[in-house]
Amino acid sequence: SLKMASDSPESLMTLCTDYCLRNLEGTLCYLLDNETLRLHPDIFLPSEICDKLVNEYVELVKTDSIFEPHESFFTLFSDPRSTRLARIHLREQIVQDQDLEAIRKQDLVELYLTNCEKLTAKSLQTLVSFSHTLISLSLFGCCNIFYEEENPGGCEDDCLVNPTRQVLVKDFTFEGFSRLRFLNLGRLIEGVNVETLLRPLASLAALDLSGIQLNDVGFLTQWKDSLVSLVLYNMDLSEEHIQVIAQLRKLRHLDISRDHLSSYYKFKLTRRVLNLFVENLVNLTSLDISGHTMLENCTIPSMEEKMGQTSIEPAKSSIAPFRGLKRPLQFLGLFETSLCRLMHIPAYKVSGDKNEEQVLNAIEAYTEHRPEITSRAINLLFDIARIERCSQLLRALQLVITALKCHKDDKNIQVTGSAALFYLTNSEYRMEQSVKLRRQVIQVVLNGMESYQEVTVQRNCCLTLCNFSIPEELEFQYRRVNELLLNILNQSRQDESIQRIAVHLCNALVCQVDNDHKEAVGKMGFVMTMLKLIQKKLADKTCDQVMEFSWSALWNITDETPDNCEMFLNYSGMKLFLECLKEFPEKQELHRNMLGLLGNVAEVKELRPQLMTSQFISVFSNLLESKADGIEVSYNACGVLSHIMFDGPEAWGICEPHREEVVKRMWAAIQSWDINSRRNINYRSFEPILRLLPQGISPVSQHWATWALYNLVSVYPDKYCPLLIKEGGIPLLKDMIKMASARQETKEMARKVIEHCSNFKEENMDTSR
Repeated sequence: SLKMASDSPESLMTLCTDYCLRNLEGTLCYLLDNETLRLHPDIFLPSEICDKLVNEYVELVKTDSIFEPHESFFTLFSDPRSTRLARIHLREQIVQDQDLEAIRKQDLVELYLTNCEKLTAKSLQTLVSFSHTLISLSLFGCCNIFYEEENPGGCEDDCLVNPTRQVLVKDFTFEGFSRLRFLNLGRLIEGVNVETLLRPLASLAALDLSGIQLNDVGFLTQWKDSLVSLVLYNMDLSEEHIQVIAQLRKLRHLDISRDHLSSYYKFKLTRRVLNLFVENLVNLTSLDISGHTMLENCTIPSMEEKMGQTSIEPAKSSIAPFRGLKRPLQFLGLFETSLCRLMHIPAYKVSGDKNEEQVLNAIEAYTEHRPEITSRAINLLFDIARIERCSQLLRALQLVITALKCHKDDKNIQVTGSAALFYLTNSEYRMEQSVKLRRQVIQVVLNGMESYQEVTVQRNCCLTLCNFSIPEELEFQYRRVNELLLNILNQSRQDESIQRIAVHLCNALVCQVDNDHKEAVGKMGFVMTMLKLIQKKLADKTCDQVMEFSWSALWNITDETPDNCEMFLNYSGMKLFLECLKEFPEKQELHRNMLGLLGNVAEVKELRPQLMTSQFISVFSNLLESKADGIEVSYNACGVLSHIMFDGPEAWGICEPHREEVVKRMWAAIQSWDINSRRNINYRSFEPILRLLPQGISPVSQHWATWALYNLVSVYPDKYCPLLIKEGGIPLLKDMIKMASARQETKEMARKVIEHCSNFKEENMDTSR
């Protein structure tokens, strides 16, 4: 399979840049007066490094919620003697007037400002300081850059009546920008005279006027000998526009596409117009006419078609005007037009809505500047991934990730993108995805959950996380993913399906992880959140998956984690346990989860006195006879009591029931269990069981522990024999066999455990030399 560039490991340069940005103080900078970042005086960085630092910084601020932006970051690049900037790409709210002002002494060659809505006319003045070096400039979506604040009154009192108002700057032009060749003014606000603005530019090569309405574009002919790229997306065209375009004979790329949903366009594309382009624009290699309605029939009648013979020979083109092309186009944009469904399209790359290749080309072409089109293209990809099989999986994933990163605050893209990710990461595609790519998916999913409290996005993101191995694949974002899920579960009004998925994920995240992880999550409020969910379900008298998963999650998070066990008791966990038993006497799965959890609590010596009440001991004793879930409920109840018995008769601070009576019931229960029972339990360590062996105060606890070991090493020898040997269980069992106080049947069972382990060891000895 083709290895995509994005799938190879990060370059050393990228890793170093990332590290420096996350640790500016410890690497390139020091803090002046405890607040301002300053570059170390002995540092000189060339533009290759500075450009990357600035561009990566913008990317991190935008896509990594943990990354803290620095107020004084851009001032690090204010002196061209220590830092050089040449090509930088700044986006959205991250950049303000003072940031550009800070770097005004740099000789910028390329400056892309995309949707930087905080920039005002102050930044127009800063642009002038780059005028002698700038070759490429984008002001796409910088909707306030032609506005300045004006205080109309000028005097103190008047300010209260007339606060500052926004006034359009009309006298700015690109005078003095002698080297400027590439200019993007997309989504420029109305009222700016584009012709006056541009007139001083001597030889424009590329111009983007997306989303600007101009009735007269005659001034474009002043660049008819230099203009090679013209983008007029969403401009309402007329016959005059077409005549002007036809004179721009040097054009290699022409984009007159539109969003067919955005407004009503009078202009219809005809066969004659396309013929005019083909005849006059002889250098054309790329044409985008997406979203247009075709007035006359531009297609060749189907009887001439030889079905199934796709060809990039223009002479066979199904679109009549393109039969006049000298060679196939490199790119043809036909998204949301009827033409993309034709047989012969004379282009190497086509954007359209007919098949996967066309849809991916559309996402690739329009993501950066046209989220409204991109979200519809991703929606088509979602259908392809859901219904058919994606043949270009890695490319599809990469494109969706890029779109989600680029448009973090665009609801449509977040909804369609998160839905597409769910289908693109499911198990049938698993083998084709690298660790790096899957981590990128997790990052954008968590970003989506963070910035979007919208039900559909939250559900899609949670469902996508279910496609990953948990906790292993989420461990690199462990804290963050838990915080986000708890945040979802703590919302007062909660969608039932999201709640169910989130609790399932929470449960999986605390299963089989280290104790420090469990403690950290406990401190985040995990125990409290689960108990609140249980409380709510109890109030509704509902025992559903949320109820069961919540108890299961508590069982997992308290495993060998005393702090969390204590929290469970402090937040009235025992009261909820009794209420659930009473409300749902038949729910076996629930009983198993609750008793598993209480087994964890009972393992903590300091907490056992809180379990020592007549009510609790009676409940545990009665559950010894439970046949629920095989032996699990009875086994766990006996485990709780075994730890309580281990504290000796003096810790038995209750009159009813008697200690001897409970001991008798425990013996009877253990003897009734089938030693070959397959188990609903998973031990990571035998330590809590092994501590019950070397003691004479409670032979029944000793017997329960030995039975547990015998059952596990007989039924699952591969897993539990090595664990028992590793944790030093064999010498403990041997010592116990010598103890006078141990019961004969316990000793018999202990011998069988030792025998099992030695047989296992012999069978698995490596005899090869």
